[in-house]
Amino acid sequence: MSEKILFYQIALTLVPGIGDVLGKKLVTYCGSAEAVFREKKKLLAKVPRVGAKILEALSDKTILERAANELAFLEKYRIRALFFLDQDYPFRLKNCIDSPVMLYYKGTASLNGSRIFGVVGTRNATEYGRGACHRIISDLSQDKVMIVSGLAYGIDSCAHRTALENNLETIGVLGHGLDMIYPAQNRVLAEKMMKNGGLLTEFMSNTQPDRENFPKRNRIIAGICDAILVVEAADKGGALITADIGNSYNRDVFAIPGRITDPFSEGTNRLIRRNMAALVQSAGDIRYLMGWEEQGKKPDGFQKKIFLEMTADEKILVDYLNSKGSSGIDDICIQCRLSMSTTSAALLNLEFEGIVKSMPGKIYALA
Repeated sequence: MSEKILFYQIALTLVPGIGDVLGKKLVTYCGSAEAVFREKKKLLAKVPRVGAKILEALSDKTILERAANELAFLEKYRIRALFFLDQDYPFRLKNCIDSPVMLYYKGTASLNGSRIFGVVGTRNATEYGRGACHRIISDLSQDKVMIVSGLAYGIDSCAHRTALENNLETIGVLGHGLDMIYPAQNRVLAEKMMKNGGLLTEFMSNTQPDRENFPKRNRIIAGICDAILVVEAADKGGALITADIGNSYNRDVFAIPGRITDPFSEGTNRLIRRNMAALVQSAGDIRYLMGWEEQGKKPDGFQKKIFLEMTADEKILVDYLNSKGSSGIDDICIQCRLSMSTTSAALLNLEFEGIVKSMPGKIYALA
């Protein structure tokens, strides 16, 4: 990607009044981020929700200066910027309507792994919660999952550390820019994570860990994952927000039950009681509910027979999913160069044959 393209992509996220939904709509309407800044104002004014303030802001030179400074910061610290149209942008998150226009990432792991699992919970973790978190993630190590959490105190830190101890990749989603680590006590942990996972944020440098940033951060945790486990949560808190968002994104949500007298089990018990999360007690429960234990059991002879009976379009889709692991339907259409109607029909037939499975967010993978 050229610096010029990235420069305007960053600048677009700085325009007051242009949020994630409108930003993506403007790029679709104009063709690119740069085209949004160069488009005639009378044409932009026809786009719903584009008013005089946004049109005026698009001519603000301080926005371009800030974008130039951020571009220099990214280059200096080798931070990757992922625009929502980029191939490496997390495809699970891309299918969420309010996904960020831009993400900033520093790490070694792919954000499009075959199994991504979120673990969240209270900052005031008890011995019971930390023990449950450690046991479940350790037992999931055989499933080669990537663990995602928020790098906060308590359950988040426990999840990241346990993942590293078991040689699992782990991603920390931050509520601030990549020029700092919050809390500061997790700096050493964060450095280890960047060698076997990474740090991800939608916030630019010089963005402080303000209170309002963390609920926004939680939608990234929910959107990037296949499923979310709430280990411990009080009656209110960020973990419950993440669970709510996960349900709205059609993600699988799990919760570990606790004693009715424990304040930091009130939230998890309520999720279970209201059927907003499935009760789990072990990695085996998660493995069963996610269907991971059934994968890879079909004999080669069966697979070869099925492959011979497929149409040309179906073979293209199976080959792509075999190499990719899992993918959203929009990316499948683009990469396989098939129309949406052809792709949908072929995937439906493959699903009936038990070759492909559909997951929340219009994501597909081999069964």
